[in-house]
Amino acid sequence: MTVLQKKADNPIAHLTPEDIEQIGIELDAIRQDVIDTRGARDAEYIRKVIKTQRTLEMGSRAILLVSLFPPAWVVGTVGLSIAKIIENMEIGHNVMHGQWDWMRDPKIHSTTWEWDNASPSEQWKHSHNELHHTYTNVIGKDNDLGYGIMRVDEDQRWVPMHLGQPLWNFLNACFFEYGIAAYDLELGKNLATPERRRDPEFRARAKQVLRKIRRQATKDYVIHPILSGPSFLHTIAANFTANLVRNLWTHSVIMCGHFPEGVETFERRSIVGETRGEWYLRQMLGSANISGSTAMHFMTGNLSFQIEHHLFPDLPSNRYQEIAPKVKALFDKYDLTYTTGALPVQVGSAWRKIIRLSLPNDFSVAALVRRTPTSRAAA
Repeated sequence: MTVLQKKADNPIAHLTPEDIEQIGIELDAIRQDVIDTRGARDAEYIRKVIKTQRTLEMGSRAILLVSLFPPAWVVGTVGLSIAKIIENMEIGHNVMHGQWDWMRDPKIHSTTWEWDNASPSEQWKHSHNELHHTYTNVIGKDNDLGYGIMRVDEDQRWVPMHLGQPLWNFLNACFFEYGIAAYDLELGKNLATPERRRDPEFRARAKQVLRKIRRQATKDYVIHPILSGPSFLHTIAANFTANLVRNLWTHSVIMCGHFPEGVETFERRSIVGETRGEWYLRQMLGSANISGSTAMHFMTGNLSFQIEHHLFPDLPSNRYQEIAPKVKALFDKYDLTYTTGALPVQVGSAWRKIIRLSLPNDFSVAALVRRTPTSRAAA
């Protein structure tokens, strides 16, 4: 991990190559212990979660049939918001990671699950499972790092467009599912040139996304509102609000996992010849947790244990809280910082970092003027 050697405060300077490989061995042992003990109680857990989520969603939608009445609108909207969060976070995200494939249940399998989201599961699994989890926090390789629209490290060259990244981030939060769909498509890169726009593979994937968005919009903004009769407009508002709440919550949780202060980023050259132990170490240094109650962990899809998730992305999510103390003990043993904090603290830290990096490293009015294209042209 030569990228860390250039920093004055090198968090792994005290580790030997043998230490790093031993970390990998000890983490493999934690993983194997979960694999050896997963079984009926885990299967019962995910089936119960799915049943509860579907009951909550159907009940909320039934209440919204009479959403013309304010109390019904509030109860139905809150219930639907929670149902959508659970479906995306604790069910969809984790099922598509293959966390429950060992059950061999075709209804709860990564190859068959389609979630309540604008991004088709097939495209999301490629960009998230194959790219993000392989190249975690590697600048230029991990598109989750800033979603291609933000500066996320001081060593990245600043350009005036970065001044707008707090706004881009807020808009992305509000419409997060569509941002993820665009990111899965690598929309910016593929629209940049006529050749890419005409590429048959890109056009096929774009049509797949548009079909998925049309199905989602028809369900939330046509079918269920029509069923509501006189409550038509109120149900549309309820569905829009539930989607907005889900997007804002999901975005906040994801930001807390990789954006807060204390989380490392890496250069491409740092992963050349990367060993299993070094890959593990990159996940440890490139992720952050959220502390809180069991209910809060559940509502994040257990991504509040982002460190454990990135170490073991295909282990059942209900086991992360169980193994977190073992992982934390390993951090302590090797004198590494286990980055964690309450949700408001982590969200605030991530936003401060985004705002700070929207400005030049040596920010001042004079420096800002010097860096703008017009001032260079005038000079």
